[in-house]
Amino acid sequence: MLVGAALSGLAAIPPASAGEPPPGFVRLADVAPGIEQDMRYAGSNNFTGAPVPGYRAPQCWLRREAAQALARAQALAHRRGFDLVVYDCYRPRRAVAAFLAWSKSADESTKDAYYPHVAKSELFAQGYIAERSTHSTGLAVDIGVKGWDFGAPFDYFDRRSWTKSPVSRAAQSAREKLVALMRSVGFENYPREWWHFSYGDAKATESFDAEIE
Repeated sequence: MLVGAALSGLAAIPPASAGEPPPGFVRLADVAPGIEQDMRYAGSNNFTGAPVPGYRAPQCWLRREAAQALARAQALAHRRGFDLVVYDCYRPRRAVAAFLAWSKSADESTKDAYYPHVAKSELFAQGYIAERSTHSTGLAVDIGVKGWDFGAPFDYFDRRSWTKSPVSRAAQSAREKLVALMRSVGFENYPREWWHFSYGDAKATESFDAEIE
């Protein structure tokens, strides 16, 4: 995802035009149409159980340099016989705030599917949710491979999701191949989420709150 990669601060950013990505961003579909977009927070198939504020359309927006790097990753993957799928890309700051509000609510209707072994009140302390996210910079992406088993589903808040956690040999191989592929084009993995990767200096990059539409 990463629900929790922290940023050092928020800059004052001029708003983007309604319906348009922020300055320097592109729609991934325009740069890498071969990557499937399964944008979980635009619908109810996510840990909150509902569409998340800020996602008015199931589209992946990214900074141009990150999108171009993903296009290179997809080209390499396709030549090797597999294709990438993204679950989340740019995340408006209002969505991050909605995650914070959800974490403080009494609703635990998604606990069995997403955090069965962690108390909801501990999701912050264990690094699964934070008040700021590198996704809001447009330099982070949650990604997998179509048809591959990674040993834990996307957004599963558990040690089993840690990239180097003990899983089946096939799942560990899948994780290693994805990390190697993404690293080859400039992305680094977040060790507690096999699916989360950031590009460049995401923690020091300005963040945005433009709605995705």
